[in-house]
Amino acid sequence: MTARFARAGGRLAALLLIAAAVQVTPAAARPADTQASTAQAAAGQRHDVVTWGASADRIGDAVSDRSYRLIVRTSVAGDDLRVRLSNAFGDRPLTFDSVYAGIRQEGATVVRGTNRRLTFGGSRSVTVPAGATAYSDPLPGRLPATTDLAVSLHTSEASGTATGHSMAMQTSYAAEGDHTGEEAAASWTQPIGSWFYLDAVSVRTSSATGAVVALGDSITDGWQSTSDLNRRWPDYLARRLKATTGPVKGVANEGISGNKVLADGAGQSALNRLDRDVLSLPGVRTVFLFEGVNDIKAHSGVTAQDMIKGYREIIARAHEAGKCVVGATVAPFKGWYEWDAAAESVRQEINQFIRDSGEFDAVTDFDRILRSPYDHERILPVFDGGDRLHPNDKGMQAMADAVDLKSLDCSE
Repeated sequence: MTARFARAGGRLAALLLIAAAVQVTPAAARPADTQASTAQAAAGQRHDVVTWGASADRIGDAVSDRSYRLIVRTSVAGDDLRVRLSNAFGDRPLTFDSVYAGIRQEGATVVRGTNRRLTFGGSRSVTVPAGATAYSDPLPGRLPATTDLAVSLHTSEASGTATGHSMAMQTSYAAEGDHTGEEAAASWTQPIGSWFYLDAVSVRTSSATGAVVALGDSITDGWQSTSDLNRRWPDYLARRLKATTGPVKGVANEGISGNKVLADGAGQSALNRLDRDVLSLPGVRTVFLFEGVNDIKAHSGVTAQDMIKGYREIIARAHEAGKCVVGATVAPFKGWYEWDAAAESVRQEINQFIRDSGEFDAVTDFDRILRSPYDHERILPVFDGGDRLHPNDKGMQAMADAVDLKSLDCSE
């Protein structure tokens, strides 16, 4: 690959670190690639790396006096867990008065002795302004890779628009009143299919370790994969990375069903959410861009040149932030109700740019992996989730297996 630049089972512990100050930042703020962070990496010190992420969007009306127990799967292992709470789409300040994190045993049950209170600047509560996010203080203790983490939070006076991730492909739980400190499942009687307010979890690990962020649409979000089994293609990628000795270990899935590169609609466009959902996450080394089919579906009027312009902007902004960018070709979707010959022509032109332009640091050819050898415009039946667009579990695994893991590190 071509490098465009060089760059330098356990339990959570019972103690809480309360010395760190609360960090509340605008949700769309762009991080700076500072000399200090470069020097830290060169010195071999430890830093924060995202171990789980999910893109934020509007998710209905906020509900007062409700608790959420959100089940998420970690990727990279590390210490000093921190969660990021998001009020990115709220229209008024939102107070979280109780937040806990623990290891999920099964269902809504937390492993005994692991459910620990999180603090924010030493306080048990935090008020997040409209349009902002807030990080918790670090929680001492080791968090293993590929662990089901239960983050429980309560909002006593929530109102207005709620922020979250609608299509989690993971069962979480809700309850009336504050039950965040309870390890048992008795109070958590409401299964839910969305993540509310939580958009990132990070851990502290070696500064040589980084993360990849998958920026995409419903295929990345996991639609047509099996719920509650973590069979989205980024999940399979995380399992591959865990088994290797390479420097990229963290995986954040920033897919949104129906999302587009150029236009808002199902979530903000990739261009408009790039800073918040990708570049602001800690320890990110690589942006994996796999998006475009929703822009070019029948009668959209979007041209290949429109898409190429959007891709180039994402590449430029990611490079400016010191990140590697891997581009993935747009997968076949003939047979989907919005397919037509004009959209197919645009897809082919876009894929030629992705493969041959040399503007990405590396390319993963999902089109060639997923397409039928008998009709290159169609997904291979054995990979088809049933709608001619979204891969099933086998297709998701084939996608992850196609990623050259060395391509995720531009320093090589």
